[in-house]
Amino acid sequence: MINTIKKLRQWVYSLFRLNTMPVVKVYHGFGDDEALKVHGHVFSVSPFGRKSFKNKVLRNALALIRLFMVKTKPRVEVTLHWMGQAYTTTTEDDGFFGFEWTSPQLLPPGWHDVAVSFMHRRWGQITGHGKIFIPGDSSIAFISDIDDTFLISHSSNLRKRLYVLLTSNARTRKPFEGVVRHYQLLARGGRPFFYVSSSEWNLYDYIRNFADHNGVPDGVYLLNQIKHISQFLKTGQNNHNGKYIRIVRLLKTYEDKQFVLLGDDSQQDPFIYQQLAKDFPGRILCIYLRHVREDRYEIVNKLQRTMQAEGGEVCYFRHSEEAIAHSRRIGLIKD
Repeated sequence: MINTIKKLRQWVYSLFRLNTMPVVKVYHGFGDDEALKVHGHVFSVSPFGRKSFKNKVLRNALALIRLFMVKTKPRVEVTLHWMGQAYTTTTEDDGFFGFEWTSPQLLPPGWHDVAVSFMHRRWGQITGHGKIFIPGDSSIAFISDIDDTFLISHSSNLRKRLYVLLTSNARTRKPFEGVVRHYQLLARGGRPFFYVSSSEWNLYDYIRNFADHNGVPDGVYLLNQIKHISQFLKTGQNNHNGKYIRIVRLLKTYEDKQFVLLGDDSQQDPFIYQQLAKDFPGRILCIYLRHVREDRYEIVNKLQRTMQAEGGEVCYFRHSEEAIAHSRRIGLIKD
């Protein structure tokens, strides 16, 4: 009976192209002269990276589902290796880990390599590699949502969201018309982008694949708590308060910068961004909100008028060309 279960499990792993070797997944980190931050997961089962993006519905569905067929390793010690020094911590119950440390040397702007490892009793040292981003001296930085802000997702409708996720892939999904051009214009001069979303860490490679394929400016992604296959039908249905906390972390890390927030009206962005503008006066230079939900127009339009009456700059738009024109008008884009 035990052998039959093992064979069935291996068949499922093979069908879904799941890796049963332990993996340390390191996500892009960020920091400044005072502190560096990097996060990741340790997996005992994880999906192999997708190599073929043929647009076949069954293949797309299997590739998406396997992103949630993960097993994490809780309470294992992981070590960060940085400039000849080692820092240790322990993974949380969901296999998540985070490091915050001070570099012994000042770092120039750009991307810097980092490695994290743990010792497995059978396989020895398992190491994952990532990068740390250090922004330049730009006084402006951008924080963008993902779903329905630049990636068409139907976040407010679970049925439509699942249909798009299951029938498409990272290379066939579409951005809103003009949004990539807007972001590329905003990113001129090396101005940094951070992407903060309620999507789960399961979708990290999927989203980055989409962004790279479509020319979305590279940046740091801060996503939400990982989900397992039993929670698959709740993808994207997360506690949005976590987004507020992650954005606050960025505001406190880069106190010398003003931020532009980009989001949409499909879920909670307007209310989260309004609260951030109140809690951090003078730090939010402008808020961009894409209009995608007709039933939200009146309430968000009223919120826009309220924020503008309080001295805030808000652009509530349907088409990216409107946002581009606004960015030119307030000097974010200079031709």
